[in-house]
Amino acid sequence: MRFDKKNLLIGLVAVAVVGGGIWAWQRFAGSGALPEGLIQANGRIEGDHTTVASKLAGRIAVLKAREGDAVQAGQVLAQLEDTQLAAKQQQADAAVATIAAQLQAARAQLAIARREVPLAEASADAVLAKARAAEAQAAKDARRFDELAERGTVEPRRAEQMRLAHTSSAADLRQAEQSLSSARLGHDKVKARENDVAALEAGLRQAEAAAKEVASLVDDLTLRAPTGGVILTRLREAGEMVAAGTPIFDLVDLNKLYLKVYVPEKQIGQLRLGLPAQVYTDAFPDKAFPATTRYIASQAEFTPKEVQTPDERVKLTYAVKLYFDANPEHRLTPGVPADAVIRWKDGVPWQAPRW
Repeated sequence: MRFDKKNLLIGLVAVAVVGGGIWAWQRFAGSGALPEGLIQANGRIEGDHTTVASKLAGRIAVLKAREGDAVQAGQVLAQLEDTQLAAKQQQADAAVATIAAQLQAARAQLAIARREVPLAEASADAVLAKARAAEAQAAKDARRFDELAERGTVEPRRAEQMRLAHTSSAADLRQAEQSLSSARLGHDKVKARENDVAALEAGLRQAEAAAKEVASLVDDLTLRAPTGGVILTRLREAGEMVAAGTPIFDLVDLNKLYLKVYVPEKQIGQLRLGLPAQVYTDAFPDKAFPATTRYIASQAEFTPKEVQTPDERVKLTYAVKLYFDANPEHRLTPGVPADAVIRWKDGVPWQAPRW
């Protein structure tokens, strides 16, 4: 009986050793071998992360997204309190409205002055021309009657009347000249109106710039998704005070996912950027997702514990990123383990990975 038990134990151990050897051979020497031109590797699906942070310090009033939510570019994710900035925006908008009204009135006055000054100047110029003609005629008449009075042809009284008429016309001429000078001063008033308009226009631009700056700050209190994707982590909660630049969400774009794999040192020389690859996941074992080699690390590192290699003795590997050509219906998500086959020789038929 003892002999039988001993023989049975030896037989079981032998079967286990043989079975383990067969399993190891199938994994690494047999089924694990791919034809030359294909390299298999595995890793986890990752994505380019985007941190959504607040530009301003403040208290979080509302959070509108949770971990796992799919968001679109521009979608509102959070809102900070805006009481103080809202008051400043009202003040800035009121200043813009006031200056705009003043500018409108100044432009109206300038338009009137530009119409009236030329008309007044033309009228004064006409009056002056008439006064000059009247004065010249009165002077001529006064001289002629003075000569006639000296010869006794007319009474001295008539000559005196002509001299008085000349004196009056001369006064009218001086008045007309003053009126023309006053009319021409209207151009200075127009220039002054133009300066007022220019000053108000400059003030309005400054006020609008200030209002735009405040509006930009108010807009910065609303946090929007910079790109479409999935919220991986929500780092803050509503009611918390945050400083400027504080991360609030960690977002990954599902349209720009990649599989990060590790290729043994002895195979890395066969890879180059742009090589095609096919990725397989446990969730879709019969579906191959096309990918392209977009990154190859320049320095080797120790093999991560969670990564499989056909040769367990391999210690140094190179990180390689295989970017998916597409993610139909967003079926692929970050964190999912996956296997990949990279083709480095053209014409070699694709095969599924063998582990």
